[in-house]
Amino acid sequence: MVNHNENQLNEIFHALADPTRREIIHMMAQKERTVSELAEPFDMSLAAISKHIKVLERANLVERNITGRTHICSINAESLSRASEWLRFYEKFWSNRFDILESELLKAKNREH
Repeated sequence: MVNHNENQLNEIFHALADPTRREIIHMMAQKERTVSELAEPFDMSLAAISKHIKVLERANLVERNITGRTHICSINAESLSRASEWLRFYEKFWSNRFDILESELLKAKNREH
């Protein structure tokens, strides 16, 4: 089994469970963004966007660099990669299980005929 820090995965999936935070990640996938740029498409305050970014930072999905008063946010691809790896493991597991089930159902169907 793939071994991951359970708390870290919990933080990552909690952060990604919110559609606003997923959209923020999507925006940063294109390029680094300032907090103001990230706030533009949303009908919420800068403080609310900042809270969303803090959740993403706590999950280690986003890194924030501060230059003067400008906060520039970028994706931490390593954490996204960990979540993706965890999902791939279970995707293979379930895919294999469904293949076995399909095979058994075909055998049962052939025995009936």
